[in-house]
Amino acid sequence: MQERSVERLRSGDAPEQLLLLEHPHVFTLGRGADSSNILADQQQLQSNSVEVHETGRGGDVTYHGPGQLVGYPIINLKPDRCDVHRYVRDIEEVLIRTIAEFGVTGTRIAGLTGVWVGNEKIGAIGVRIARWITSHGFALNVNTDLSYFKMIVPCGITDKGVTSLSRLVGRSIDTREVSQTTAVNFGRVFGREMVMPPCDE
Repeated sequence: MQERSVERLRSGDAPEQLLLLEHPHVFTLGRGADSSNILADQQQLQSNSVEVHETGRGGDVTYHGPGQLVGYPIINLKPDRCDVHRYVRDIEEVLIRTIAEFGVTGTRIAGLTGVWVGNEKIGAIGVRIARWITSHGFALNVNTDLSYFKMIVPCGITDKGVTSLSRLVGRSIDTREVSQTTAVNFGRVFGREMVMPPCDE
């Protein structure tokens, strides 16, 4: 879906899009990822219904699964946003603003990508930019089962933890509500008008 969306945007057949979704249990490896950062063996993967996929994004190993909001921005950074570092910082800003609306203060850690609460990551980022059109993107832990992260070394970082919005606020949070909040903040940070597609798309 991402690849089709990128090609349709590049050819002028479709507008920019922000795809927001939840994945089934999966570990993904970015370009150049160290596969030894998947700690689970094949039997553990099967018993926990986890698939493993290589992807075209940057970054190392991460987990996606139910209760986690994954966002794939398919946008054109030309002509005025052709700066990879700015793009990543802007994605972080979207996530920081989003969790702030649920009473959680997110921060950046120098030298590391993503959004953190203390020493724990709540939002991971892994992007791909080809001819200034973006794909892949971010993952925000909302009601995520954090035990799956114990089967990997998240993003290859050994001295930091992971957390979720529901864990921090002490209650379950509707992922759809977080999705809507994220879309609004994405529009504000990137200067885009956000339009919901018809339900049959």
